[in-house]
Amino acid sequence: MRLLARAELPRPVFDFADGGAETERTLRRNESAFDSVDLVPQPLRGAASRDLSIMLFGRQLNLPVIIGPTGLSGLFWPDGEFCGARAAQAAGIAFCLSHGSVCTLEALAATGVSPRWMQVFIYRDRAFTRELVERAAAAGYDALVLTIDNQLLGSRERDIRNGFGIPPRMDLANLVGMAVKPRWLWRMRRELRRITFGNYVRPGESAEIRKLAGRMPTLLDPAMNWDDVDAVRKMWTGPLILKGVLSPAEAEMAGRRGVDGIIVSNHGGRQLDGAVSSFDILPRIVEAAPAGMPVLMDGGVRRGADVVKALALGASACLIGRPQLWGLAVGGEAGVTHMLDIFRREIDRVMGLCGVTRIADIGPDLLFRRN
Repeated sequence: MRLLARAELPRPVFDFADGGAETERTLRRNESAFDSVDLVPQPLRGAASRDLSIMLFGRQLNLPVIIGPTGLSGLFWPDGEFCGARAAQAAGIAFCLSHGSVCTLEALAATGVSPRWMQVFIYRDRAFTRELVERAAAAGYDALVLTIDNQLLGSRERDIRNGFGIPPRMDLANLVGMAVKPRWLWRMRRELRRITFGNYVRPGESAEIRKLAGRMPTLLDPAMNWDDVDAVRKMWTGPLILKGVLSPAEAEMAGRRGVDGIIVSNHGGRQLDGAVSSFDILPRIVEAAPAGMPVLMDGGVRRGADVVKALALGASACLIGRPQLWGLAVGGEAGVTHMLDIFRREIDRVMGLCGVTRIADIGPDLLFRRN
């Protein structure tokens, strides 16, 4: 799917999704970390049928996979957020809308897709944080994902080299790059001028995305702290999930502060280059988190076997980001549906070959860690 997406998209757009921060060490390690652990099949336990479903925050999901928040999905396919959300609902899994979606959170809610989660940040203007939380509550979102690792924007050097801008600049180099991707250009011909950050458009203000994109870095607050988490906890009565946790100490503190779940994440290697990979730190986070707290993981999940390995280390489910964008680029909703079906078939096959019938039976006895 990644190779097909690369063939479909102009290089700057593909690299916007595919790239990471600086030299991309963390991006590469997110994927290679899964290679440090092998599976130990136990076929004589018998696994003629497999149940891939899980219970998470009171909802049954058909797969231990969730579509994570990815900004500007509408750049990869028209109405990309709607496409991803519909594919997620059809697969029986949760969909998390990015704060940087092209559509508004209300527009996605109006489609009725469920379960749906909403991503928010801590902003310098705390009133804007409250506004987004209250809008998510009013729109009936099932969970709030408070992301804590984006307080400063990482240096994504592929974008710098490509001269990538939002929206794409119509200079000669970019026009040539678009012209050699005629299918993408044709389906996006009406969308490129309308793409914006829907959730950031204020009443009476222009939706011009260049202005919004220029303003967004000034909204983020590196001075955020646990008091801000407490404030969001008071605002939001549903499941509150803290995304971007890599420190066992912060995982332990999250439980004390009334957080309902944790997402072990380094923002897909797009923020701090050199940060520990999500898979490598996962066991320590699981150990530090309060008993019973769901610990989810994202970063580098590319195969069903990766999901099973993460579950064996104690994760409750895995979020996927880039694979959803690849699916969108290839076929819109149908592409995301196909991508999710690949995960379903692979997870089912791995469980069968390992002798596992239920997700709850996936444990550390299935793993062998090489020195």
